[in-house]
Amino acid sequence: MYIKRTLERFLSKVTEQYPVMLVVGPRQVGKTTILQHLSKKGRTYVTLDDPTLATLAREEPSLFLQRFQPPILIDEIQYAPELLPYIKIHVDRHRRLGLFWLTGSQQFQLMQGVSESLAGRVGIVNLLGLSMRELQKKPQLATPFLPINKPLHKRIKASPLLSLQDVYHMIWRGAFPACALNEKIDRDLFYSSYVQTYLQRDVRDLANVGDEGSFLKFLRAAAARTGQLLNMSDMARDAAISVPTAKRWLGVLEASGIIYLLEPYHTNTTKRLVKAPKLYFLDTGLCSYLTEWSSPATLEAGAMSGAILETFIFTEILKSYWHNGRRAPLYYYRDKDKKEIDLLILQDDTIYPLEFKKTASPNKDDTRHFKVLDQLPNPIGEGGVICLADTLLPLTKNVSAIPVGLL
Repeated sequence: MYIKRTLERFLSKVTEQYPVMLVVGPRQVGKTTILQHLSKKGRTYVTLDDPTLATLAREEPSLFLQRFQPPILIDEIQYAPELLPYIKIHVDRHRRLGLFWLTGSQQFQLMQGVSESLAGRVGIVNLLGLSMRELQKKPQLATPFLPINKPLHKRIKASPLLSLQDVYHMIWRGAFPACALNEKIDRDLFYSSYVQTYLQRDVRDLANVGDEGSFLKFLRAAAARTGQLLNMSDMARDAAISVPTAKRWLGVLEASGIIYLLEPYHTNTTKRLVKAPKLYFLDTGLCSYLTEWSSPATLEAGAMSGAILETFIFTEILKSYWHNGRRAPLYYYRDKDKKEIDLLILQDDTIYPLEFKKTASPNKDDTRHFKVLDQLPNPIGEGGVICLADTLLPLTKNVSAIPVGLL
C-alpha cells in the first residue's frame, strides 16, 4: 500500500528544474518507494545495493551508463561515487532536465562528491520517516510549521483529537513506513534487524568500527540522551571509547540520518549563550528500542517520557520543513543562567519561540523564559507551548497552548 508523501509536490518541481535529483535520508524511510511511484514508463531502476552492479559502476562507470541509459533511477549512489563525474559529463552533453534520479543513505563522501562533480546541476532533497499527517493520509496539511494563530485554527477541523495513548503508541512504533503502517509487524524484530543489517553495515563502511559491541553501547548512550545538550565526554565514557572515536561515530550517525544536532541560537549582542548543540534521534521508535522500553505504556510512564515526547515534536516540525523542500530554520536558546527555550523558529528575521511540555494544562509559567528574547535585536513573533491539551487556547496575548495533534 502506497502512502502519499508531502514531499511529492516538491520532487516534481526539482525534476522540472534540474537534470539531477538526489534524495537523501536514512535507510527504509521510503526514498526508493516515492521515486518509483513518481517514475513514468521508460525510467530504468538500478540499485547499487547489488554488489555486482556496484562493482561495475565503480570500476567501469562509462560502461555502466552505456548499459543503463537515462532517464534512470540509481539507488544508494554512495556505493559508487565514481559515477558522479560521468553523470556530469552526460548531463553537460545532453542538457535535459530530469535525467538522473539518485538516492543516498550516507552523506559524508557522497555530499563531497556531489558538490565537487554536480554543482549547479543537482537538486538535493531530504526525506525522513512518515510524518503524523502522512500517517493520517493528509499529507497536504503538513505545511512548514509556525505557531501563528490563524493557520493553526485552520488545522483544527482536519486534526483528530489524540489521546495520551495515541501519541505514545506513535512514538513507540516510530516512523519507518514498514513498522508504522503495519501493526502485524513485530516492532522489536524490525528494529533489531534494522540495527544489525543497516546501521552496522553502513557504519562499517564509514567509520571502520572494530568493536561492534562498543558501537552498540555508544548508540544506546546517544539514544538515552535524546533531547539533551551534547556531552561527548559522558557518551564516550559510557561506551568505554575515546572522545575522538565518539566524535567520529557521532558524525557517522548524523551523516546516516539517525540523529540531528540542533544548533543553539547565536548573536553578537550577548556572549552568555551556550554553544553546545542538542542531540535528537530522528526516529522515536528506534530511540525507544535502543533504550529498551517494552511498550508504549512503560515508555509513557518511564524516565524518558518527557524527552521522547520532545523528540517526537521536534522531528515533526523538522519534517514539516524538509518534506516541503525547505531548509529548517530551527535553533534552541540556552544561556549560562540556564534559561532555556526548547525551539526558536527564525523566519524573515522574526523569532517564533516554542516550549514542549508533557502536560494537558499548560500555564503562563511555562513561557517565563520567553522574556529573555526581548534583549535580542530580532522582532519576536507569536509563540506556543506544544503539549497534550485538548484544544488551541491562548495563554498570553501572543502565546498559545497548541495540541500535539495540530503539528
